[in-house]
Amino acid sequence: MSTVLVISGSPSKTSKTERVADHLARRLTAAGRQSDHLRLRTLPAEPLLGADTTAPEIAEAIQQVHRADGIVLATPTYKAAYSGLLKVFLDLLPQFGFSGKAVLPLATGGSLAHVLALDYGLRPVVSSLGARHVVQSFFLIDKHLTVTGDDLTIHEDSSGPLSDVLEQFEKALDGVPHGTVLGRTA
Repeated sequence: MSTVLVISGSPSKTSKTERVADHLARRLTAAGRQSDHLRLRTLPAEPLLGADTTAPEIAEAIQQVHRADGIVLATPTYKAAYSGLLKVFLDLLPQFGFSGKAVLPLATGGSLAHVLALDYGLRPVVSSLGARHVVQSFFLIDKHLTVTGDDLTIHEDSSGPLSDVLEQFEKALDGVPHGTVLGRTA
C-alpha cells in the first residue's frame, strides 16, 4: 500500500486550502492509500523559521516526507505565489527530499490570474527536490469552495477536474507510465 503525505501550507485556522487538503486525504484513504495530513501552521515557529531540523516536531515532519511515496502540496496563493510557510518548510528538506516520489501541486486562490503561480513558482522547486513524477498541477478558485460548518463543498466546475488530477496522481503513485497517466497508452 502506498503512503501519501498531504501538506497544507496555509497559516490560517479557517483555511479553505486546509479543508481541500483534508478532503483529498480522505479520498486517498478511501481509495486504499495510507494518508496523513501535515498542517505546517501547527509546527513550532521558532525552529521552523530558524531551520532547526533537530527540533522534534520539525524532524518528525521531515521524516513524514521521507517515508511517503507521494506528496500532495496544498497552498493558498498570496501575491501571485505559493505561501511563504510552504517555502520555509520546503527549504528545510534535503536537496533531493522528494526523490522517487510522485507529487501533486495544488493551490487555491481568488483569481484565475494566479493559476501560473503553480507552474512558474512551485513546480521548479518540486523538480529541484528530485520528484520522480510531478503530475499536472491544479488550481481551485475560492468561489468554487463553500464551507458550511465542518463540510466542504466543491463546485461541479472544479470537482470533476480535481477528480481527474487525483486519478493522475494515483496512477503516478502506482508507477503507470506518463503517457497512460494522460489518458493515452505509452
